Amino acid sequence: MATACTFSVVPAPKKTARRTLLVTSAVVSSLALTAPVSHAAPKPTPSTSPSATPPANMSTVGGERLGQPGTQANLASGVPVLPKDVTARSWIVADAESGEVLAAHNAHWRLAPASTMKMLFADTVLPKFPKSVERKVIPSDLADIGSGSSMVGIKEGETYSVHDLWLGVFLRSGNDAVHVLSKMNGGIDKTVREMNEHAEELQALDTHAVSPDGYDAPHQVSSAYDLTLIARSGLQKKDFREYCSTVSAKFPGETKKSKKGKSVRESFEIQNTNRLLAGDSDIPVYQGIAGVKNGNTTNAGATFTGVAERNGKVLLVTVMNPEKSEHNEVYKETSKLFDWGFKAAGKVQPVGELVPPKSAAQSSAQPGAKDSGEAGGSGEGSKPAVGASAASGSGGMGIAFGITGGVLVLLAAGAFLINRRWPLPDLVRRRSRS
Repeated sequence: MATACTFSVVPAPKKTARRTLLVTSAVVSSLALTAPVSHAAPKPTPSTSPSATPPANMSTVGGERLGQPGTQANLASGVPVLPKDVTARSWIVADAESGEVLAAHNAHWRLAPASTMKMLFADTVLPKFPKSVERKVIPSDLADIGSGSSMVGIKEGETYSVHDLWLGVFLRSGNDAVHVLSKMNGGIDKTVREMNEHAEELQALDTHAVSPDGYDAPHQVSSAYDLTLIARSGLQKKDFREYCSTVSAKFPGETKKSKKGKSVRESFEIQNTNRLLAGDSDIPVYQGIAGVKNGNTTNAGATFTGVAERNGKVLLVTVMNPEKSEHNEVYKETSKLFDWGFKAAGKVQPVGELVPPKSAAQSSAQPGAKDSGEAGGSGEGSKPAVGASAASGSGGMGIAFGITGGVLVLLAAGAFLINRRWPLPDLVRRRSRS
């Protein structure tokens, strides 16, 4: 049985009911999932720049409608009307558990991602180093940080744990912390290459990383669809969930000499720059918010991917570059889309889906693949679409691609571990509106 994980910084409120998530790959021959055909637009190359307007033909990964410009939603009778004052160039609302895309606007438009690119950095690098590993920072660790970067305050000659560094990445969006971790990982070039390889594995084919921290760089692009895929992958990792949902923490400061001549190293408080998580003067903490990552640069404008839970439903929303220039506009528009999504969930027909990683799709397509997990129902001949829930009926087993519950593990036989369940422990942060 999965156990709830606790935070030292932000204690989780009690829940009266906990919803289980299913992390699954389609490997049971009797419940085989049909891997979607990925109609991707050409992979970004160093000669590719974000377009000024949404292209007429974008990637159709996740569904044909997601490749069409403009707003895509099935607003049938009984479905709430979409908020009219959302000005983002691109956005998406998705069910984080089933993978259903409830509505989208220019979902595959390749745009500058700003620090939301740090989600891909974290999903790629975070598993490589235990929290307790320490790094004494040398000058070359901080030598190539872009001018005007957001910083957590890392100092040369000081020692930081990996845990400290990831807090700096997620809470303060610290490019200095990203660069130190990248150097630990073998350098910027190696890290960026691994990020691009990981994006391809996730089928985030609109994404091309140039800098690991999301700092404005020529030809660095992603999309609302891809950022949502990346966030969903990251949220399967316990540490990723912990860091992205931490509101505040103590961060090691600089070592100084006390009046008595002793070396003293004090700490200072850092707060998460995600305003839906921490709140601000003009925006409250969003009820049920649990991360994920925000960004803002000159080229990208404001970007944000968030995950929230309400009444047992977990949604992911990504918003990129609102046209309105009001303070905290990206969070205000995200809140409106979350509100719509929670009202529409269970009523609206999806316009697409969040696809599984490439290896999961390939595994599901292999003939004779066997289930290494619990035995499911029979349901022979039934092949529900990836990301959709299989109704209980013939098989008696619902299948959904969950955002959480552990990393999908590729077994020797080519099958993935399925049916790993866990309640919503550290993900949920219920907060009442003041």
